[in-house]
Amino acid sequence: MKLLSQTQAEAQVSQLAAIARDCLIDEARLSPKPGLVDSRGNGAHQDLTLALMERSARSLQPTFLQLARQCWQRPADVALREAVGRLGREGERQMMAATGGVNTHRGAIWALGLLVSAAAMNGGGADAERLARTAASLASLPDRAAPKLFSKGLKATHRYRVPGAREEAQQAFPHVVRLALLRSRAAGASESEARLDALMAIMTSLSDTCVLSRAGLEGLQTMQAGARAVLLAGGCMTAQGQRALAQLDADMLALNASPGGAADLLAATLFIDRVAVTAHHSFL
Repeated sequence: MKLLSQTQAEAQVSQLAAIARDCLIDEARLSPKPGLVDSRGNGAHQDLTLALMERSARSLQPTFLQLARQCWQRPADVALREAVGRLGREGERQMMAATGGVNTHRGAIWALGLLVSAAAMNGGGADAERLARTAASLASLPDRAAPKLFSKGLKATHRYRVPGAREEAQQAFPHVVRLALLRSRAAGASESEARLDALMAIMTSLSDTCVLSRAGLEGLQTMQAGARAVLLAGGCMTAQGQRALAQLDADMLALNASPGGAADLLAATLFIDRVAVTAHHSFL
């Protein structure tokens, strides 16, 4: 691995933090997203707005910067895992302070925090598969200081016996489907359409604990089937796909369901897309 000067390394870690922040903002602004906050409105949420999501994303940039500095060219071990956990929990407190106590990006701190850490561990970048494997190696290590209380997401994973955000990371982010993004771009989709197609691809099979917490198995099945219908109709660049997307949005709003887990993984997809060294051979 090429050794960088301290100034070059600091520029790299600063760039990683800025990219992570921008991916959260880009995900929040992307429209129209079914049931989610976007540039049209608040989706199925009463306590979230686009302005709040953007404020939250900016509040997390210092956390991403500290994670990148802490992990720069270091191997995965328990000490690093516990340092990453501590910084993530501090970042969560900063986020909650910035949002007045509203949970805007708790899941995204986990996913993007691990990926920022993985990119830094690899000296600023690697191919998509290596980034995901590095993040998985870190996520699989124990953190003795991790809180013992169950979040809503963890409660949903236990109640419905499905994998959650922890397992997604430990399994090297199998639902981060960068291929959908690349295929849609190659087919002539606009960048927004390609990102929406990537979101649909995630939603077709993800056990989204945000949806399960709000709308149970009915909500999850509605999300998955609706997302498949969008892609089968040719994706968001086609008129039929756009109609299917509008129907999915209406169905999610009727169920008061918001696929926040899928949104977190879309932000992760955008991050990997921007920092991966090789863009063409990975399943991610």
